Amino acid sequence: MLADQLQKHGFTVDLLDTTKIPIKNLKNPSFVITSMIASYFKGRYDIAHGFNVPSAFAMRMARAKKKVLSIHGVFSTQVGALHSEVLGSVAGATESQVLKWADKLTTDSLASQKAYKEKLNMDFVYLPSPIDTSKFKDLPDVEKKENQVAYIGRDSYEKGIDILRQIEPKIKGKVVYCTNTPWSEAMSILKSSSMLIVPSRMESLPTIIKEAFFLKIPVIATNVGGIPELVVDKKTGLLVSPDEPQKIIDAINDLMVDEDLSRSLTEAAHEFIVKNMTWEVVLPKYTELYQNLLS
Repeated sequence: MLADQLQKHGFTVDLLDTTKIPIKNLKNPSFVITSMIASYFKGRYDIAHGFNVPSAFAMRMARAKKKVLSIHGVFSTQVGALHSEVLGSVAGATESQVLKWADKLTTDSLASQKAYKEKLNMDFVYLPSPIDTSKFKDLPDVEKKENQVAYIGRDSYEKGIDILRQIEPKIKGKVVYCTNTPWSEAMSILKSSSMLIVPSRMESLPTIIKEAFFLKIPVIATNVGGIPELVVDKKTGLLVSPDEPQKIIDAINDLMVDEDLSRSLTEAAHEFIVKNMTWEVVLPKYTELYQNLLS
């Protein structure tokens, strides 16, 4: 998304996406190796910008004047939760080293910024990931499905999809799961839904919440990571704890029948996203970061 926006504004951008072994525990290690080689021979640049820790190795090998690394969430914490404490410890040791390779570090949530300051005493620039509002113009009109609850995200532990499946029989509506769905189809399902549920155990700043805000779909989400930076309880959405499934059930069922609250939440959420999380607002912050580094 960033590359597209930079190119639209006259920047020359090369994307590095090398071959990976399509197996869960081998995907990132194989990418590290192939991307390091490809990055060194790619060419010479003003800026090499890596996204998340596995890309840091390619960033380091790139022949660039300055190097930027963006981290979404706390990498070692995510690895520990998804895999094992041992791998989490290994990731933590790696993380503390590779972050030093960048001339500038950025993150998309204030929660991650604070966590890294406390954990490693490292300073990150806060640069939220915005949405491209122009993409929504091509979405078709859809018919609203009464009491439809949308889940849009990966089928994985950190996203809390198992929590939603567990409580689904007590939800007074139909839950539609979009776990491997093309973007336009997922957005059409979201537009037709009564609400979006984000039951995550850990997060940075979920794009799907921003998209729901823009489409004026009410959001119920867990109070983890950077989510409270978007979802202000009873103002732009409803916040619940992933450890309290009954409260998630109650929030969903109550919002189903409270049209006034739904309308109030979506109006405030839409205004927030337009003012703070579009490329028109955020792209100048990226270009300023690059220009300041080079000067």
